[in-house]
Amino acid sequence: MKVRYTLALIIMQTDVEVTFSFPSLDKAKAFDPSWVNMDAQELCKHKGSTVQGGVGPFGLLTLASQHLEEYTPVFFRVFKAKDNHVVLMCSDATSSSLEKKLYKPSFVGFVNVDLAQNKLSLRSLIDNSVVESFGAGGKTCITSRVYPTLAVFKDAHLYVFNNGTETVTVDNLDAWSMNYPLMN
Repeated sequence: MKVRYTLALIIMQTDVEVTFSFPSLDKAKAFDPSWVNMDAQELCKHKGSTVQGGVGPFGLLTLASQHLEEYTPVFFRVFKAKDNHVVLMCSDATSSSLEKKLYKPSFVGFVNVDLAQNKLSLRSLIDNSVVESFGAGGKTCITSRVYPTLAVFKDAHLYVFNNGTETVTVDNLDAWSMNYPLMN
């Protein structure tokens, strides 16, 4: 996995906003219309974060251990359909924990977005074992529950990645660590 950028902050409770841009959609792979009816978990597994594409997969590796033994990717892929582009957003928990007996599903949504500007935004709220992500200003929302064993507290990292052949640029990235709530 090509990790291009690392954030040096503890991310157990973090709010991250990132805007990605790409110079062209020419390298977008063809979209298979049968994917719309495919089980979301199978589609995400079939087109996962480590499977190289054209425009994507690119996004965030949340709750990641330092050497990527555990991570929960939230990412986009852009496909070329007959008359437009289709954006797939995925949150894949299959690599989120070394614990074998956990339920580690993948979740997928198609993002209805205009790509005329060649930009996509992603906001992820990470709160210990919950990763809630909003694609394209909230047009698609995916919530995942994960249980990392290594990527906890000071050992949880956040990475930006791109495993596509098209260059993807991080136009802006803002991240805020959130404090624990005050107890009375």
